[in-house]
Formats: sequence, C-alpha cells, structure tokens
Amino acid sequence: MKPSPLVMIASAPVRDLGGGRLHLDVKFVEGMRLHQALWDGPVEVLLWKGAGAIPFGAEYEACDVGFTVKLLEIGEPITRQHLAGAAVVAASADLAETLDLAPLCRVAGARLVYTIEYTLGTRLRIVALDRSRSLLRKARSMLWTLKQERRRRAAFRAADGVQFNGYPAEAAYRAISRDSLLFLDGRMRDDMMATPDDLQARIIHLTTGGALRIVHSGRLIDMKGAQDLLPLAKALAQSDVPFTLDIFGSGDLQAEIAAGIAAAGLQDRVRLHEPVDFETVLVPYLKRQADVFLSCHRQADPSCSYLESLGCGVPVIGYDNQMWQAMQAASGAGWVVPMGQTAIMAAKLADLARDPALVIDHAARALAFGRAHGFEAEFRLRMAHLARFAK
Repeated sequence: MKPSPLVMIASAPVRDLGGGRLHLDVKFVEGMRLHQALWDGPVEVLLWKGAGAIPFGAEYEACDVGFTVKLLEIGEPITRQHLAGAAVVAASADLAETLDLAPLCRVAGARLVYTIEYTLGTRLRIVALDRSRSLLRKARSMLWTLKQERRRRAAFRAADGVQFNGYPAEAAYRAISRDSLLFLDGRMRDDMMATPDDLQARIIHLTTGGALRIVHSGRLIDMKGAQDLLPLAKALAQSDVPFTLDIFGSGDLQAEIAAGIAAAGLQDRVRLHEPVDFETVLVPYLKRQADVFLSCHRQADPSCSYLESLGCGVPVIGYDNQMWQAMQAASGAGWVVPMGQTAIMAAKLADLARDPALVIDHAARALAFGRAHGFEAEFRLRMAHLARFAK
C-alpha cells in the first residue's frame, strides 16, 4: 500500500537560526516525532517564522528532528503548492491563517482535519484580561475575534473532521463537525507516571502528621489566575492547619507576589520558584513532594497542568471553569471551587489538611485517570482518527 503523506499546519513557535538549525519547543518536537512514528508515510509540518523567546525550547538540526519542517515567512499565506501531494492535512483552527483551507485541499486532493483548543468564550476573556490594551483596543480585538469565529465555524462545516483538544471545544463545536474526536493533551508519558512507591510515600507523609503540601505551576499572569495566589495564601495562613505552598513560574505578577509573601511574613510556608524543567524537575517534585495541585485558572482552555498533575497522582483543586469541571467529573479526582472565591478555596484546603484519607483516595483516582490518558494513548487515538481519512 502506498504511504500517505501527512501535512500538518501548527501554531508552534520556531526560530530559523540559519545553517539548517532551528530553535523549537521541546514538547512540540516530542509530539511531532510521535506523529511520525505512528503515521504510515512522510510527515511535514508548516510553521511560520517570527517567534521571539521560546521558554522551553532547544536547538535542533532540521535534518535530524525526525520529520520535515517547512518554514513560512511572517504573514505568508498557505497555497495549494504547500499542500501538493498530501493525502491528509491536519491544521490548527486556533490560527486565523488556516480557516480557508477547504478549497485548497479539494484542489490538492487532500482530506482536511482541524484541531481546536480555544472556544470563543475563552478568546474573549483573554482579550478582556489583557492589561496592555486600552478599552478601545479591547473592543476592536473582540470585534475581530467575533468575525474570525464565523470563519472558524464555516471552516469546521467544510472540513472532513475536527479533533477537539479538551471538553469545552468539544461542547462548542461537536454539533457542526462531520467526524470528530475528543482528546486530552498532556506531556506525561507512561514511564513518567507516579508509581506505587510514590503513592506510598505520600500516604506515610499524610498519615504521620505531615503538612499539606500544595503546589502551583504556571505563568504568573492574570489569565492564569495568579492574582489569587497571594490572597489565597493569606487566607490559608489564618487557618489552624499546617501547610506549605510552592509556586513554580514567572510572569508579570512575579515581583508583586514575591513582595506580598515577604510583607505577610509567609516565607516559611510559601515559596516562589523560578520555572523548572518539566520532565527532570517538576514531575519528580510533584510525585514526591506534593499532595494537592492548586489551579486558579480562570479560562476554559485545556491546560496541560490538570492532566499532568493527575498523572503524578496529585489531585487538583481548581476553579469551576468549563474544562476543570468536566475533567473533575470524568476523573472523580480533585475538587471544584467557585470562580475567584479564594476564601472558599482556602477553607476547602484546610478541610483537606484535616482529612488525609480523602486526599489519599483522590490521589489513587487521579493516577488511574492520568494513566488512561497518557501521552502515548492520546496520540494513538489521534493518529488512528487521521488514518481513517487517508484511505
């Protein structure tokens, strides 16, 4: 059987270093390599130049990444020549540049499958929370976003299929897709999942009077709810339970949070860390030094942190955004708190500190769900779905 070429159009950042070298996001490269390993044929990815800093990036020889990378100039439109020879085109619908691909794919004889992560509501909230924009600029951005949403919905109706990254996207667009798949994106490979020894160490810690170890990781910006971390820590400090809160991340609110920790005299219980490598530092820390993952995320986008924490056997306590509500219901692991209610969040954490058996029970549920939706399993689902269109 003749191999089927797959062309992917992604939003991943890339910097052209010249001499055949590229600066790419490590997670993206790992995912693309698995795409190639699971696909019967060549895989090519189209990326636009122009990325600035790539926080979790590395340098690669373009010829050694394991798949073909084709770079487009900033603002360069996709043409039928870019899709020539493709059997299937898989494109991110979070990019406005991909929303008119159906006619090009028909000319190229390729089937078109979109992936989508953000919903309209999430996009509008991101604009609303952007402190760098004036009210006028926010209004213009919201109008542009609404116009793009009409194009996006038309694109989904014209496409052969859509893959939904997370429950909110599935709920928003499933009814207008001909053939759809829900997947949960994360970086937890099977060999990274928590072990029975990890869970046993946590049980010993919690049942011998150890403090409740709370961990938060993410960008310290408004969109991620970082403005709630300090009020939450202050409220929790007023309880009569022992706890620690370790915050990993950087961002616009970093200095403000650091100053607030010092001013409140919380340095002995609240520690602010710089971002660390996910696989070699954060995952081992979560598996052995965390009891609960704290999420103050206000958006409904499918943050990887939820699934990755569950895979570490760490249940999540988070706001009732659409994504975490659905994942908590599906996993039975963790707890949902009303949006922005730091006092309620602190009270619930204090309750958990007094009930180690409940935390231990949810840790086991978390790990079971994380294992069922590991990196490899989710990619196999996605590639099997794409392969149906190549026949």
